Amino acid sequence: MNVLRVSKWTIAMFVLPCLLIYVSLVFVPILVSLYSGLLDWNGIGESTFVGLKNFQTLLFADPVFWPSVRRTLMFAVFSMAEIPVALGVAILLNRFIKKPNFLVSSYFLPVILSVVIIGQLWKTIYNPAAMGGMLNQVLDMLNLHGWTRSWLTDPKIAMYSLYFVALWQYLGYHTLIQFTGIQNIPADIYEAARIDGAEGLKADWHITFPMNIPIFKISIVLAFIGSLQAFDMVMVMTAGGPAHATDVISTHMYNMSFLSMKYGYGSAIAAFLVGMCLIATVIINAVFNRLERRFS
Repeated sequence: MNVLRVSKWTIAMFVLPCLLIYVSLVFVPILVSLYSGLLDWNGIGESTFVGLKNFQTLLFADPVFWPSVRRTLMFAVFSMAEIPVALGVAILLNRFIKKPNFLVSSYFLPVILSVVIIGQLWKTIYNPAAMGGMLNQVLDMLNLHGWTRSWLTDPKIAMYSLYFVALWQYLGYHTLIQFTGIQNIPADIYEAARIDGAEGLKADWHITFPMNIPIFKISIVLAFIGSLQAFDMVMVMTAGGPAHATDVISTHMYNMSFLSMKYGYGSAIAAFLVGMCLIATVIINAVFNRLERRFS
C-alpha cells in the first residue's frame, strides 16, 4: 500500500489557518465577554473595572437570575425527555412503515420553519377564545370549560406553554436523528437475534438501544445545549413576561445588556451561561462514556 508521507510542517501549514479562525471566532469572544463581565459599562461610554462585583450581584442580589436559571434547566430537562419518545417513534417507523421517508419528512417540517412563524402561530392558538384562540375554542366545544386558560399570560402556566411548543417543534428533528442511527444498524444483526429468539422490545433493548447510544448522545447534547441558549421563541411569544414568569438566562442577559444598558452585567450573565454549557457537556460525555463501556 502506498503511503503518502507528509512532513509535520506541511500538516501545520494546512491546519493552522483553520485553527486560528476557530480560536478567533469561538475562544476570543468568550474571553472578551468574560473580561467585559468585570466592567461597569453601558457598552458605549467609558468603562470602570469593578472586579467580581457583577458576578457577586448576579449570584446573590439579582431576584430574577436564579428563577431564570431554574426555567432554563427545566427547558433542557423537557427537551431531553422527548428524545426517548423520538427514539420510540423512529423504531415504530422503521419496523412497521414500508416507506417511512414521507412521515419522517412530515415530522421534520416544523424544524425548517422560522421560529418567528412558529411563535406567531402558537400565540394565535393560545389566544383567549374571544380573540379567536383555537385551543380554548376546542376546549369549549368539548364542554371542558374548566380547562380553558390564559396560556401565555398566566404566570403559573406560561412557561409550560412554551415548553410544549419547543417539544412540538423539535420532536421531528430528534426523530430524524434517531431514525438515521437505526437505519445504519446492519439487518444481519436483527436476523441473528431473531434466530436466537430475540424480537420486538427484547431486540430493541439488546441491539437497537446499545448500538444507538452514540446517536442518542448527539441528540442529548444538541437538546441540552440548545435549550440553555433558548431565546428566540421566548422573545417572540412572551418577551420574558408576564412579570418575568418566562424569563430564561438568555432573555435576562438581553434585557440587562440592551434594554437596561448594563453591558458589563449582561456579559457576566453570558459568562455564567458559557460555564453552564461547558459543565453540561463534560457531564453528558462522562455519562455516555460509561454507558458505552457498559453496553460495548
